[in-house]
Amino acid sequence: PQPTPPFLPPSPKLREASRAMARLLVLRSAPYHRPVRAVESSSEATKQEEAPLAAGEAQEPLPAAPAFVVEELGWGTQLAVKLKMLVAPPWKRVRKGSVLTMTLRGEISDQLKTRFSSGLSLPQICENFEKAAYDPRISGIYLHIEPLSCGWGKAEEIRRHIVDFKKSGKFVVGYMPVGGEKEYYLASACAELYAPPSAYVALYGLTIQQTFLRGVLEKVGVQPEIQRIGRYKSAGDQLGRKSMSNEVKEMLGALLDNIYGNWLDTVSSTHGKKKEEIEEFVNSGVYQVERLKKEGWITDLLYDDQVMTMLKERVGQNDKKSLRMVDYSKYSRVRKSTLGIGGGGDLIAVIRASGSITRTRSGLSVSSSGIIAEQLIKKIRTVRESEKYKAVILRIDSPGGDALASDLMWREIRLLAESKPVVASMSDVAASGGYYMAMAAPVIVAEKLTLTGSIGVITGKFILQKLYERIDFNKEILSRGRYAELNAADQRPLRPDEAELFEKSAQNAYASFRDKAAMSRSMSIDQMETVAQGRVWSGQDAASRGLVDSLGGFSQALAIAKQRAKIPQDKKVRLVEISKASPTLPEILSGIGGSVLGVDRVVKGVLQDVTSLNGVQARMDGILFERLENMPGENQLFLLVKEITNYFG
Repeated sequence: PQPTPPFLPPSPKLREASRAMARLLVLRSAPYHRPVRAVESSSEATKQEEAPLAAGEAQEPLPAAPAFVVEELGWGTQLAVKLKMLVAPPWKRVRKGSVLTMTLRGEISDQLKTRFSSGLSLPQICENFEKAAYDPRISGIYLHIEPLSCGWGKAEEIRRHIVDFKKSGKFVVGYMPVGGEKEYYLASACAELYAPPSAYVALYGLTIQQTFLRGVLEKVGVQPEIQRIGRYKSAGDQLGRKSMSNEVKEMLGALLDNIYGNWLDTVSSTHGKKKEEIEEFVNSGVYQVERLKKEGWITDLLYDDQVMTMLKERVGQNDKKSLRMVDYSKYSRVRKSTLGIGGGGDLIAVIRASGSITRTRSGLSVSSSGIIAEQLIKKIRTVRESEKYKAVILRIDSPGGDALASDLMWREIRLLAESKPVVASMSDVAASGGYYMAMAAPVIVAEKLTLTGSIGVITGKFILQKLYERIDFNKEILSRGRYAELNAADQRPLRPDEAELFEKSAQNAYASFRDKAAMSRSMSIDQMETVAQGRVWSGQDAASRGLVDSLGGFSQALAIAKQRAKIPQDKKVRLVEISKASPTLPEILSGIGGSVLGVDRVVKGVLQDVTSLNGVQARMDGILFERLENMPGENQLFLLVKEITNYFG
């Protein structure tokens, strides 16, 4: 409120009214950013004018939250837990004194998994840690850590849960037969870490690689026409360039510095040593596990059976033939409510969006193959129209995809945020189209090493003239309209006027993305331009530049959602998974074999992404060939060349 003149002191009633008005303004503005007015001035730019701050308006400080906190249950709850355990069905029963075993290996999805789905699920891994901390039947956790294909965001989330689980007083023992920096990053959080004497643990440092196919495509007669808007936009470079640009080297170098610096900081803190000592140790070339034991990086060199024998003694099962264990899959079926840690009365919706973005489902995709905008929009509208949800957590793990689909979801998320508090929570990556979705939420939470930003677009097509000539293939087009053949003609290069229109179309899409990002983040266009240009940021760098509001994982997003919904932090809530996976026939069949109707899985994945390039894309680098799964870049290249040669040879 504006101060009154000194010769007219405000009355108590006036002061109380002013305070009430200020509180009202804070409550109304807390879930949302400062309003911004956007006025379209032309087809090439959008000017913004920031609305002035209202009197008394203030942003409430965002809360901080650990992964979970182990609290003592009341006697009534403990009694109820015992009764539930007695009547639990056989497939959910766990014997007292059991050790929870989990093998962390390969891909880790951010989606919930069904019993028909293969692989690991991050939310189920994290929930298992929390359940095991409370479960009186679980004595501790035995983690097998092997080569991981997830990003550093998921690794940080899991590590946080390991650290918080140790506070329960139960043991967590790690076993790492093979590993590098990422695997050791997780393993070092365990109270004890073992490895076999023949383990292959290589701590040499970190690298980022890019492979380029422009030369290969030219040799088979394919000319890529790529329009990437943004100096740092590297998507499309794999097809359109033969080497890294200076801007991309700068961007990737900064990301590498962030990741390696965080790794050194975390490991040095764990070992109680200086960062420089850890770096010197790594630079000496670490491959001998005996040396890791000598330096205190691992507890001892033992085989798996020796570790289990040791655990048998620890939990008092020397008279048993084998250690009582419950595996990840079975324990994932144990409900939190069985352990007395289920949710309360207030409901918070969780909408998960993982994978590459498309507008509609293609003929080659299955239900779990990515973010399908038309399906996600239906779920968003269902939550918006329901009054039972107090808040929404939008969990994003996406490198982007179709720009139109991203924009349509952005609009629906904005409308959702007008009806109830929405918090975006980023996993490994929420870049380009993934960030497009996130920026619609009033509050964005990211891990320190989440890959985000990449505010830029790419569009492209292939000119196949030389290829057609080589295989004696002819294509003729009849058209009406000056630009009718822009997208249809691949048997000739673009005319100068077509190339100009091609570029303007991409520029227009970029301006729309950038301007909406500026509006969503309450920045001027000039401010947004300095952090856009297709540049990928780590979560911590994005936070320092206004692209992210808070650093942390899902629990941090939940704490903020509670705050914005005016739910006390100590009050339990019930999380409702809106995007919970359900098994479909194609999904079940796709797990039976690597090929369907003779179409190779890898080639089918490449074809699916190539066909999706019709139109402007908001995607991050490496998505075109993301389905060549756990293969080195060189093997991907050889496989692609082999398929092209086999087809045209």
